[in-house]
Amino acid sequence: MEDLWRLPAVELASLIRSKKVSAKEAASSALARLDAVNPSINAVVDHRPEDVLAQASLIDGRIARGEDPGPLAGVPVTIKANIDQQGFATTNGLKLQRDVIAATNSPVVDNLRKAGAVMLGRTNCPAFSYRWFTTNLLHGDTKNPRDPATTPGGSSGGAGAAVASGIGHIAHGTDIAGSIRYPAYACGVHGLRPTVGRVAAYNAALPERTIGPQISAVSGPLARTIGDLRIALAAMSAYDVRDPWWVPAPLEGPMMPKRAALCLRPDGLETVAEVKAAVADAGKRLERAGWTVEEVATTPPLREAAELQTRLWLGDGYEAQLAAAEREGDPGALACLRGNRAKVFPFDAAAFSRALTRRATLMREWLQFLEIYPVLVMPVSAELPFPDGLDVRDEASFTAGMAGPADANCCSLLGAPRANGVHGIGGPHSRRRSSGCRPLSGGSVPARGRGNRSLWYAVGAGRSRQQVRGRTKYHG
Repeated sequence: MEDLWRLPAVELASLIRSKKVSAKEAASSALARLDAVNPSINAVVDHRPEDVLAQASLIDGRIARGEDPGPLAGVPVTIKANIDQQGFATTNGLKLQRDVIAATNSPVVDNLRKAGAVMLGRTNCPAFSYRWFTTNLLHGDTKNPRDPATTPGGSSGGAGAAVASGIGHIAHGTDIAGSIRYPAYACGVHGLRPTVGRVAAYNAALPERTIGPQISAVSGPLARTIGDLRIALAAMSAYDVRDPWWVPAPLEGPMMPKRAALCLRPDGLETVAEVKAAVADAGKRLERAGWTVEEVATTPPLREAAELQTRLWLGDGYEAQLAAAEREGDPGALACLRGNRAKVFPFDAAAFSRALTRRATLMREWLQFLEIYPVLVMPVSAELPFPDGLDVRDEASFTAGMAGPADANCCSLLGAPRANGVHGIGGPHSRRRSSGCRPLSGGSVPARGRGNRSLWYAVGAGRSRQQVRGRTKYHG
């Protein structure tokens, strides 16, 4: 059973519940995989093997006593280093927070443990979880397991790299502006950004966030199969009294018609030819699968949504964020905040009120659009720093990436229109660089599975020519 780490979480949990394998065997396999590949990618920045095995032994004990071990019985899961896990530092990629040791778990960790999951390790993120790549002055760089020259995405880049390389079967991530969805497509796995209020959140180790991030930030899963996203979301979204935003929404939405909109130039953005071809191909694949696909000239506003998102997230408490970034000295965080200063500062009560009002109007436009087209096939926006000398077009065809009602700058429209949020589908890298997508020793694990009609999807690919010019954008 050396290759237990390769199995989907759903299958592994079934094997453990039926006593065909033990949770301790699954944990040992996960730890061996971590030891084999993590030195090459630096996805996990803190883990304690003895504790992992002790957690697994507790699951085996429940099963031996005839108790229900939970839907995630013995499944190894990684946790992003920006939420509380008892006894671990909630660093969020910061030297400033290396000594912020959590005395209690975040609701997400508690819910996963109640579902029977085994916490395998803590995954890396950029400083403050601001950026499209994953590096910081405390933990260093995280590499994409499919190609070290390609970003693993951010801010949940450690989560995406871990699950793509077989370190854990499910990864926890957080998302304000694509921090789950972008690593999912960059690493070729699946990611889900739930709606605000779906998954309870609270970090007792740190001061409460300002209102802008509170109404934007969510936790959600990354995994290698759609079935694993389903079971992970169900586990994560259990009630917790500590989150006043939590909503008891049903996990299954109504069946939606198999109708999709295809848009090659969302919000008037000019898109490179390779991306247009990949998006058109995605539309044809849907048609062959029995969907009705209609091409539309444009979408509801995207760029304006990005500006509002930037103002609500970075403008609310901008000076305090900048001061913290200056103390940390992280160049990525400073570039993010200084580069967006003109857009977000000053941000008084009147500006905040206007932004909230306009956000509601834009959300309504998107909801009306999505009543007609439950699925939207469009290019994914992505502003990321390319390595020196890299031709942007070489990376222009991540052929099945995903963003939520996203805007020109990869900022979601502050939450998904459906109860179950936005589903990020990862896919292969550029056709022109396929020879460079080398798996790690032992083999990466490809994404598998299909979507379901109870979720809202926006499938896209690559990035527009306009969008790769700016490199001071933030990420949550």
